Amino acid sequence: RVGALAERFWPGPLTLVLPKRDAVPGIVTAGLDTVGVRIPDHPVARALITAAGVPIAAPSANRFGRVSPTRAEHVARQLGGRIGLILDGGPCRVGVESTVLLLAVDRAVLLRPGGTPLEAIEAVIGPVTIPAEHEARSLSPGRAASHYAPRAAVVLAAPEATPRAKTGERLGLLAASEAGRRVAEAVGGPFAAVEVLSATGDAVEAAARLFDALHRLDAADLDRIVAQPVPEAGLGRAVMDRLRRAAARR
Repeated sequence: RVGALAERFWPGPLTLVLPKRDAVPGIVTAGLDTVGVRIPDHPVARALITAAGVPIAAPSANRFGRVSPTRAEHVARQLGGRIGLILDGGPCRVGVESTVLLLAVDRAVLLRPGGTPLEAIEAVIGPVTIPAEHEARSLSPGRAASHYAPRAAVVLAAPEATPRAKTGERLGLLAASEAGRRVAEAVGGPFAAVEVLSATGDAVEAAARLFDALHRLDAADLDRIVAQPVPEAGLGRAVMDRLRRAAARR
């Protein structure tokens, strides 16, 4: 399975969690006996790995629990003064983090939906187990219930159930599509800031724009953000995973 997945999806947004060898220090695996391995497809990341001459272990370039960065300015805003250098390779093409797949047991287990759709993975290796949330957290220490959260509270609501702003409240809207925006503005609001993930509701475009849109809403000094759900197919599964975790902080 490892060879088939690597041949099909690497380099790209797929992390395979495999049994680690003794050469891999425990500090990069949270003390677990497995390690996540990925080959990025961005030329800057690959040039850095080549220059290092060894595999690189690194955390995400954001503070724990906060919105993931997709541009260099997002990193500077969250980590400026805490790090000495930012390599700017331009905006992220996929937008959401890699899909994380555990292959260290007798089954393939989806630990995090991401930039490689589950449907594409199953087309290569067959059915993949989707564990209960508590099981996923025990297998992957980064699976906190609340994550990817802006400073404002996030509320998931279908367009027709859009809430109205409370007195004195700055309410933002993260619309799934232009149609969703129109319904939300007719039903709820008024909105102090609006972001549309995809004019047509395309899941690939929504994934690419998700974190960038959340960063802009986060900078708008909002009290609440109303986020619209997207269909959970393809990259929509990853978008909904991030939105649910953003909303969990409330």
